[in-house]
Amino acid sequence: MSKKQKLELTWIGKDKRPALEPRILLEDPARSYHAERRVSEGDLFDNRLIFGDNLLALKALEQEYTGKVKCCFIDPPYNTGSAFTHYDDGLEHSIWLSLMRDRLEIIRRLLSEDGSLWITIDDNEAHYLKVVGDEIFGRDCYVSTLVWEKADSPRNSARQFSTDHDYVLVFSKTPDWQPFRLARTEEANAIYKNPDNDPKGPWLPGDPYANKPYSKGLYKVVGPTGRTFSPPPGRFWRVSEENFWRLDKEGRIWWGPTGNARPSIKRYLAEVGKLVPRTIWSKHDAGSNRTSKNEMRALFPGDASFDTPKPERLLQRVLLVATNPGDLVLDSFAGSGTTGAVAHKMGRRWIMVELGEHCHTHIIPRLKKVIDGDDPGGVTEAVGWKGGGGFRYYRLAPSLLEKDRWGNWVINRAYNAAMLAEALCKLEGFTYAPSETLWWQHGHSTERDFIWVTTQNLSAGQLQALSDEVGEGRSLLVLCSAFRGVSAEAAAERWPNLTLKKIPRVVLARCEWGRDDYSLNVQNLPMAERDEEPAPDQPKQGSLFDEKEP
Repeated sequence: MSKKQKLELTWIGKDKRPALEPRILLEDPARSYHAERRVSEGDLFDNRLIFGDNLLALKALEQEYTGKVKCCFIDPPYNTGSAFTHYDDGLEHSIWLSLMRDRLEIIRRLLSEDGSLWITIDDNEAHYLKVVGDEIFGRDCYVSTLVWEKADSPRNSARQFSTDHDYVLVFSKTPDWQPFRLARTEEANAIYKNPDNDPKGPWLPGDPYANKPYSKGLYKVVGPTGRTFSPPPGRFWRVSEENFWRLDKEGRIWWGPTGNARPSIKRYLAEVGKLVPRTIWSKHDAGSNRTSKNEMRALFPGDASFDTPKPERLLQRVLLVATNPGDLVLDSFAGSGTTGAVAHKMGRRWIMVELGEHCHTHIIPRLKKVIDGDDPGGVTEAVGWKGGGGFRYYRLAPSLLEKDRWGNWVINRAYNAAMLAEALCKLEGFTYAPSETLWWQHGHSTERDFIWVTTQNLSAGQLQALSDEVGEGRSLLVLCSAFRGVSAEAAAERWPNLTLKKIPRVVLARCEWGRDDYSLNVQNLPMAERDEEPAPDQPKQGSLFDEKEP
C-alpha cells in the first residue's frame, strides 16, 4: 500500500537532526543572587539563569522539566538576511528552519498540558514558521497570530511599506487551551452609558435578535407608543415572549428615549466580566520598540547594545493571558532579560537561557536591580513590585567525552566523580540522587532500581560483594571502566541483580560529543558540503509545499 501523504513544509537537510548531548548544569554561586531578606511570603528564589547554547540548554532541562513549563516566550533572530552573507537564499532558509524546528520540538515536550508557546517574528519567516509549528504542535494546537504594533511613527525611508508591526505566533500543548481574560480598561468601560438613570448603573444596548432558530423566538411585541415589532426575516427573538416581558418589567428593555425605538436588551457594566484577549495589541497596551529602548536606556545609560529589545508591557500582557502567579515561564532566547525581569516582578517562576556575553554584562545587573527593588521602570509600578527573591546562575558543563592525544574518546578531564555520576545518570535516564548512607546508590529510576558510577576496574570479588549488598528485590546498573575475571554474559547469569556496562563505550554512539555551538548565529556554522544542484531525492527550497512520492 502507498504511504499516506501529508501536507508539510520541506527544506534542504530537513531529515538531518542533531544527536544532542544531555549536558548537566553547573551552578556558579558567585554569580547567583538573592535578596538579603524576604519582602513577602511569595518571594521566589529558585529561578534559573543558564549560560550556554540554548539548544543544549533545552536538552539539559528536558529530563527535569518535561511537562512543567506553563508558558514559553521566545524572541528568536528574525533571519533578516544580514546574518547569512555566506549562504545562498535556499540554504539560508533551510538552516534557520532546521535550527528553529529542533528547538520547538524540545519546547513542546517541556510545556505542561495547559501550557502555551509565544514566538515573536516578522514577515521574513513568520509564514514558514507557522507551518513548521503546525507540524510540531498540530494544526489544532495553533491558537492565533497576534499583531503587535511595534512602531510609534512611519519610517519614510522605507522602499515599499513602513513596517509598523511584528507578529506573535501562539501555539498550545493541547487543542482545548484557553487564555485567561484581561482586566477591563477605562476605554472598554467608556462605551457603557446610563441615559435613563437606571439604578443598576451604566449599560450597553444589546441586539434582541439572534440568527439561530429558536422555537419560542417568533412573536410580536407592542412598544410603549403602540408600535409593533417583529424579528427581521431569517432572525428570531433572543428570548421567549414570557422572558421578554419579565425583562421589561425589571427595566432591562430599552425602547429609546421616546419609547418608540426598536427594543434593546440592556447589558450592565456591573454584570460583565473581564475582556477576551484580542489579536491586535496596540503600542498603548503592549508598548513599542521606542518604549523598550527607553527602558534599556534607563537601566543602562549610554549603552545601545540592543536594537530591538521587547518592552516589559508586552511580556506583562503575555503572562497575564498565559499564566498565574507561581507558574513556570521559560525563555531560551533571553536577549536583554526582559522575560525574566517581568516574570519576577509578576510572581512567576522563570528559566532563561543566553549564550552571549551580555548574559553577564546586562541580564545579571538587570535582575539584581529587580531583586533589590532598584528598577522603577517598566511594569514595576503597575504590578506593585517592591523587590525580593533571587535566581541561581548555571553554566552548561563541557562535553562529557573528549579525544585524547591519540584520537580516542575518553572521559573529559574536567569531570570530577560527582559530575561524572550526574552526567551518566542523565544519559541513562536515572534521577541523580546520591544516597548519604549507601555508597553504591548514585541515582534511581524507581524505588527498587538504582545506578552506580565508578571509574574503577572491578574484580569478580568486588562484584560479588556488591551483589550481596544490593540483595534480592533490588537491581543496580553498574557503569565502570572495566570488569575482569568474568564475561558480560557470565556476569548476568552469576549476578542477576547487577547490570554491567563499560564507560565510555556504553555512550559513545549516543550523542555528538564535543560540540558546544548549535546557535542561530549562523556565521559560526561550517559551510555545508553539497553539489551545485541538489541530488534528485533531496527537496529543494523553491516551493512552500512539496508532494512526496507515495
